Amino acid sequence: MVDPRNWLAEGIGTFALVFFGPLAVVLSVVVYGDGLGIESIIMISLAHGAAVGLVVYAFGHISGAHINPAVTIPLIITKRISPSEGAAYVGAQLVGGVVAAFALLAVLPEAGMAANLGAHTGPSGVLGGSAASGLVLEVIFTFFLVATIFGAVIHKKAAAGASGIAVGGMVFLLHLVGVPLTGASMNPARSFGPSLASGAWEFQWLYWVGPIVGGIIAAVLMNALYVKRAEREA
Repeated sequence: MVDPRNWLAEGIGTFALVFFGPLAVVLSVVVYGDGLGIESIIMISLAHGAAVGLVVYAFGHISGAHINPAVTIPLIITKRISPSEGAAYVGAQLVGGVVAAFALLAVLPEAGMAANLGAHTGPSGVLGGSAASGLVLEVIFTFFLVATIFGAVIHKKAAAGASGIAVGGMVFLLHLVGVPLTGASMNPARSFGPSLASGAWEFQWLYWVGPIVGGIIAAVLMNALYVKRAEREA
C-alpha cells in the first residue's frame, strides 16, 4: 500500500535538490559570469552534493530518500519497492522538481532565466556537442551513483550512519567532472523541472534515457552480485 507520508517526503526532498542545486547554478552565473570556471564548478558541485547528502539523512529513514526516478525505477526492477509505490514516488519526485523550479523562477525571474534556471541543455563543447558521448557519460555517471546507493545504503553490511556522506560525496564527485561535460544530471526529475519552467527542452531525452539505463544496470549487477548474497548470509 502506498503511504502518502513517503511520497510527500520524496516530493519535499526532490524540491530541496531542484531548488538549491539550480540556485547554485544561477548564483554562479551572477557572481562568476557565464563561463564555467573552477569556482563555479565547485559551487555547483557542493550545492548538489550537500543537498542530496542532507536529504538522505533527513528523509532516508522515512521514504528511503530516492529523490530520483533513476533510483526508484531500478529499485522497482530489483523488487525492493512495489510498482504502485514506485509510481507514486516518481510522480512525487517530478511534482517536487517542477514546484521547485517555478519557485526559483518566482524568486529570481531575471537572473534565473539568464541561467535557464539551471536546466541541463545538452552535451558541452568539450564533447563537440555529441549526443552519443553525452548519453554514454550519463549512463556511466548514474551507474556509479546507483552502485554507491546499493553498496552504502541497501547492503546489509553498509557502515551505519555513512549513507548521506557516501551518496552526497558521490554526487559531489560526479558533478565536479560532469558539469563541464553534460551538466551532470543523473536524475530526470532534476532535469525536468528547470526545463519545464525555462522552456529549455533540447536534449531532454538524454537526461531521461541515460540515467535510467545507467541506474538499471547498476541496480541489477549490485543486487545480484553483492546485496542478495549478503542477505542470504545474514
